[in-house]
Amino acid sequence: MGDRCGPCEGTGFVNLDQVPESIRAEFESSNDHSVVVHWMAVTNEPHDVKICDCCGDGEEWYGVPGDHDPHDYGRPGGPYEYNGSVPECH
Repeated sequence: MGDRCGPCEGTGFVNLDQVPESIRAEFESSNDHSVVVHWMAVTNEPHDVKICDCCGDGEEWYGVPGDHDPHDYGRPGGPYEYNGSVPECH
């Protein structure tokens, strides 16, 4: 386990509060990120929910959702190279 991502509060998603309560409850009880990803893909409701672009690229996570691997910090060619080789929340 690495460092908890700040922008998504360790969930792997930003604006998770916009997900319907039933979907959010299912995600929180199972920690199955595909529940929210599926909802994002099929919903017709307007929302700003997305995969956190601090611990991912907005479409996929670099590793464990909501978690930053310190071994990736400072690594040339690593996922955080665009930001001085550290996650945006550091």
